[in-house]
Amino acid sequence: MPKSTDKSWWERAFSRPTAESPEPAIPSQVDENDVPRGVRIAAAWAWRLLVIIAAIAVIVLIVIQLRLIVIPLFIAVLVSALLAPLITALVRHGWPRGLAIASAILSAIAVVGGLLWLAIWQITSDFSEVRARTVESFGDLRSVLLESPFHITDEQINAFIADVTRSIQEDSTALWSGALSIGTTLGHGLTGIFLALFCLLFVLIDGEGIWRWIVRLSPMKARPAIDGAGRAGWSTLTNYARTQILVASIDAFGIGLGAALLGVPLAIPIAVLVFLGSFVPIVGAVVTGAIAVFIALVYNGWVIALIMVGVVLLVQQLEGHVLQPLLMGAAVKVHPLAVVLVVAAGSMLAGIPGALFAVPVAAMINVMTRYISSGAWRIATPGAPLILDSVIWQTVPSVRRVRKPRSERVTLTPVVPPKKDKVDPDA
Repeated sequence: MPKSTDKSWWERAFSRPTAESPEPAIPSQVDENDVPRGVRIAAAWAWRLLVIIAAIAVIVLIVIQLRLIVIPLFIAVLVSALLAPLITALVRHGWPRGLAIASAILSAIAVVGGLLWLAIWQITSDFSEVRARTVESFGDLRSVLLESPFHITDEQINAFIADVTRSIQEDSTALWSGALSIGTTLGHGLTGIFLALFCLLFVLIDGEGIWRWIVRLSPMKARPAIDGAGRAGWSTLTNYARTQILVASIDAFGIGLGAALLGVPLAIPIAVLVFLGSFVPIVGAVVTGAIAVFIALVYNGWVIALIMVGVVLLVQQLEGHVLQPLLMGAAVKVHPLAVVLVVAAGSMLAGIPGALFAVPVAAMINVMTRYISSGAWRIATPGAPLILDSVIWQTVPSVRRVRKPRSERVTLTPVVPPKKDKVDPDA
């Protein structure tokens, strides 16, 4: 019997490879199935999200660079949303549309100008008293610091005042250049005011035509979704502007009345400041309320200041738990945490205008996204309010119904009609 040339398993495992033994084949490419499915899905989502974030960043950068044009345009759109119900009511009562638009714009200018004039008039009329009380309050603060347990001496206070004065004198060049830049800023502000009025006039006159032109720029298949989402966002913006005016008026009246009854000076400027600050939800009301408390502390003492704190908190609770849910409704329902984060992001990106427009823009995006995702645009027709309202009201979670026990449920059994006997025609 010939000897077998096959090696044993021991020799095959531990023997060195010979020159004739082929090298293991290295695959030229990795099979897609070797990558886990979860990793492939995560990678696909990751690069798409990065592209979306990059696109949003580019848009935000462009808006910031063109802020001298974008901010007046946003103001015009917001004011037009506020004046649109008034103009519609005047036209419904027989007014010509041009006269209704002119009357609404002049009325808004008169109201804002009257409030500012009233605030400036009281500040100028009480300027001497304000200066005297400020000097007196500074003396009281100096006495409190000297008698405090922190062992602050009069020399330390004088040295601090001297350091502040020296810093101002050393930075006089920067301050002078800043004062010169005020002229440029004032010029930009006047340009922005005229641009906002110009945009407001044309948005009120031909807003529908402008929107149709914007919709026609999109692809044909996307036009129903874009048109419906835009109208949903406009309805949201209209409700926001209308109700925010009412909420700001109630806040200003409550805090201003409380300051007047407590004898706090500058009650009317405080009310005007609260009215303007209330257009930045939550944050603006807190800041203006703190200013009112500070004025009460400086001019009336800590007892009146504590009472003023109570007045501000009462008004804020009334706004947060009654006015906002009742008046704002579902169309602009945004979570308070989202409001704070959006206002903070807007103020970081665009300052005061960013904080002012952050909440209405977020509310519009919320409603427009819900409208598109709901698919209502597939069955919507132009000017169909029922579908639009139903989508807007979906922004607030409804109360869940309690399911009845199975024993109490009513089961509907289908009624089967009796079969008719066939009639034999040959019978």
